[in-house]
Amino acid sequence: MKTTATIFAAGCLTAGTALADLPVLTVYAGDYVVSEWGPGPKIEELFEAECGCDLQFKPGDLLPRILLEGEHTEADVVFGLNTDVTKKARESGLFAPHGVDLSPLTLPIDWTDEIFLPYNYGHTAFVYNTERLSEPPESFEALLNAPDDLKIVIQDPRSSISGLATVLWVEAIYGDGAEAAWEKLAPKILTVTKGWSESYGLFTDGEADMVMSYTTSPAYHIIAEDDRTKKAAIFPEGHYFMVELAAKLANTDQPELADAFMEFLLSEPFQEMIATGNWSIPAALPRDRWPEGFRELDLPEKVLFYTEDEAAELRDTAIDAWRRALSR
Repeated sequence: MKTTATIFAAGCLTAGTALADLPVLTVYAGDYVVSEWGPGPKIEELFEAECGCDLQFKPGDLLPRILLEGEHTEADVVFGLNTDVTKKARESGLFAPHGVDLSPLTLPIDWTDEIFLPYNYGHTAFVYNTERLSEPPESFEALLNAPDDLKIVIQDPRSSISGLATVLWVEAIYGDGAEAAWEKLAPKILTVTKGWSESYGLFTDGEADMVMSYTTSPAYHIIAEDDRTKKAAIFPEGHYFMVELAAKLANTDQPELADAFMEFLLSEPFQEMIATGNWSIPAALPRDRWPEGFRELDLPEKVLFYTEDEAAELRDTAIDAWRRALSR
């Protein structure tokens, strides 16, 4: 007679063998994707329910890792690029056309890229607490001219995607006057953090009046915490548009699964999940179908955007202006 332990062990072996027989789709993604609060676990659940495969996220640096590994990369898909780095990615020749119908997209800009597929978006914004700052600056110019005892936290553009977007935002508004704008803002900067999480933690801990973040950040507080005291300051000068992208590797050994995953990114199940899964605006879902907390958000009327060529050309200029102004 078989013991319970023997039966359990046999069952585990059978399940393990079945799992080992499944084709594996390897997706490189940022660390936040696979965190307990990130969208990774839900993406796995949704996609594996329809693909008959084992979706495996490999967290870490995205483009630097792909470029280092080259044609020998294990990745089938990369998840989490943005247009500030796609020029270098495109020129590597490592990515293939996604082949996805783009007509469902609901982005505030036209999108025709055949390589990089958008799945969600947002805009840079300074987020504040209405209980701490009852009268926030009503424009970027007003922020520059605010008293120096107003304290903000930003991210380093050399190590942070949101930090890079910030300096490009200032470049888009002020152009040749960007360095002068940073000089006026510098006395108000409490600290510069390596990444977004550190900045936002300082803000939520009450250490700063405003934090460089996204127009969608208040949605988290509304939906997850029933807290409407966190808002994004909307400026008439416009806000820098940030879109997150996925791309298929040209040398994938799972081309059909990679194609299926790319199609999945614009599907209703994914798009309905990603708003609260990644706290960003779905790229292919009309506003009347966003979660209720997202429909409450204040969003900019004017969107500022650099193409990948423009972003690549201006990147060093924008960072240098920021660095010189803050080093004085």
